[in-house]
Amino acid sequence: MAPPRATDCKGTMARLLLVDDDDDIVEIFSGFLRSEGHEVSTASTGEEGLRALRAAPLPELLVLDVDMPVLGGPEMAHKMLLHDAGEENVPILLMSGREDLPEIAGRMGTPYFLRKPADTRKFLEILGRALRERGAPASA
Repeated sequence: MAPPRATDCKGTMARLLLVDDDDDIVEIFSGFLRSEGHEVSTASTGEEGLRALRAAPLPELLVLDVDMPVLGGPEMAHKMLLHDAGEENVPILLMSGREDLPEIAGRMGTPYFLRKPADTRKFLEILGRALRERGAPASA
């Protein structure tokens, strides 16, 4: 049986931004998401992620690593909130290998988080849920 496809509530594929400093993660997940039919942009730091947000139409979902050089995921999310140009309404799926990931996600106000290394089935499940619910972070 084939794994579920991650779709939004209308059954169409989504525009995503993947921000992670691990080149292997970016390559594997962006390729996987594109094979699922999603439009994927990538960045390797929070600063690059902010530039990507401001240079193109807003993504429908941000897949964000916690620990990155220069500007980490929580700090990027905070700057999105402060910028107050619609970016604060983009749902965030937070990914990290950190043991305290649930607490970090709670502080950011996002119910969407996944511990690395991520199983593709679980990733698609959480991604699909985030795209259906469209829950923006409650705080950052």
